[in-house]
Amino acid sequence: MKLAIRDILNAPARFLLTAVGVGFLLMAVVGMTGLYRGIVDDATLLINAISADLWVVQGDREGPFAESSSVPANMDRRVEGVPGVASTRRFVQFSYQFEDDGRPLRVAVTSLDTPTDTGSWIPLIAGRHLGASRFEAIANENTGLTLGEKVKLDKEVITVVGIAKSMVDMSGDGMLFMSTADAMELAQRRTSEEVLLARAAAADSTSATAVAPNAGKIAAVLVTLDPAADEQTVVNRISSWGDAEVVTNSQQRDMILNKRLGKLRFQILAFTILILVITFLVVSLIIYTMTLEKLHEIAMLKLIGARNSVIAGMIGGEAALIGIVGYGLAIFGSLMIFPMFPRRIVIDADTLVSLAGALVVICAAGSWIGIARALKVSPQEVLS
Repeated sequence: MKLAIRDILNAPARFLLTAVGVGFLLMAVVGMTGLYRGIVDDATLLINAISADLWVVQGDREGPFAESSSVPANMDRRVEGVPGVASTRRFVQFSYQFEDDGRPLRVAVTSLDTPTDTGSWIPLIAGRHLGASRFEAIANENTGLTLGEKVKLDKEVITVVGIAKSMVDMSGDGMLFMSTADAMELAQRRTSEEVLLARAAAADSTSATAVAPNAGKIAAVLVTLDPAADEQTVVNRISSWGDAEVVTNSQQRDMILNKRLGKLRFQILAFTILILVITFLVVSLIIYTMTLEKLHEIAMLKLIGARNSVIAGMIGGEAALIGIVGYGLAIFGSLMIFPMFPRRIVIDADTLVSLAGALVVICAAGSWIGIARALKVSPQEVLS
């Protein structure tokens, strides 16, 4: 290691530039894997927090996250009558855009079935949970809405009574929690022209759905089972109705991870492997170049009796120092830069340990190329 440090001090600029380059490559790996972990956490955040045993969705659908779903608003009454069901909650979620003080804002409107569910499971940094069945809302901190602010959503005025932390949807939009009644009314709001056209269509049709095709619809019914209930029995009972599909919490997470995010996971894995290969090539090229530049010195070391292990240790030490400095710069840069990104980047211990292991393999393989060339040098080459 002492020989490695001395050799590095002879050309510190090249060493630092190489270490910085490796650091940026590793930081890109941390960023991509952290972005994926952040998207996964955001996508499964609501599923984990809402604590539902079963999700009753539209028949032959895998909603409400992996696929759209629409069930009658009174579906919860039917589900409540099934033996083994302790309680039910109606669920609605959709994206909504509006202007707040002249700035465009996009939120994920999410319903709370008050008074059964007032949002007590939502982590707050200010304010309170819902206390009324209408015209109150809890906004996530990244929406920019403030406590006590009155927000005009279409023709209704909603008062923000709580500020939530880290409650976003899969797209990174902050959630705006409100009562199911408010959410359904906002989702079904139509312009006057749409109402006139629907009435005109209704005059030529006997179908009531011509007037309001989405009236009285929700996305899903959340079911909490009795502790002694058999989950599969309840699932079979509801599924036999034909117009409903039952999805468990674990199935809901699996559909999001393997269907909605499956291609994204493959793409990030492919880019991560590509960057690690580039890192290997950079380290190998630099170590090999540094070895070629000191072939005369290596021959001199062999002439004075230096063992191959000493030469291998010098070259391996240089590769290790490049990896250590690059790894440190990557962690430092990640902790300083990624918190400023608009999407959440999750940097956890598992990612850092895996990256360190990959870097050890890269540096070892890169140094092996230089060591293999150095061991071919004969002491007689010192005279050349």
